[in-house]
Amino acid sequence: MLRERTGSARGQYGRTVRTDVRAGIGPDRRQVFLDAGGVMPQINTSKVSRWDQHGRVHIVHVQRAGVQRVIRCGTCGWRQGAQFLPWLKAEEHLAEAHQATVDPTGA
Repeated sequence: MLRERTGSARGQYGRTVRTDVRAGIGPDRRQVFLDAGGVMPQINTSKVSRWDQHGRVHIVHVQRAGVQRVIRCGTCGWRQGAQFLPWLKAEEHLAEAHQATVDPTGA
């Protein structure tokens, strides 16, 4: 059984939050949901960035839609669909098309 707490409270980023409290569980076990119907936002994009030998950074963006991924190069506009290992394909594109092999994170 879920009960909704009345009143308005300001959460992170100034949004009004709704707190649902499960019956029999103390206030320290509350779950806070955003106003969007209790759905937390999902991260659907990531990026792979590498530097070339001239110090220029090249970035390939990976966008997710279900199990499919779309890989898009910000430098040349290259696009490719990928279901498996999209980050590896992004690294391969950066190495082959732009000779960008230096990882800016140092890893």
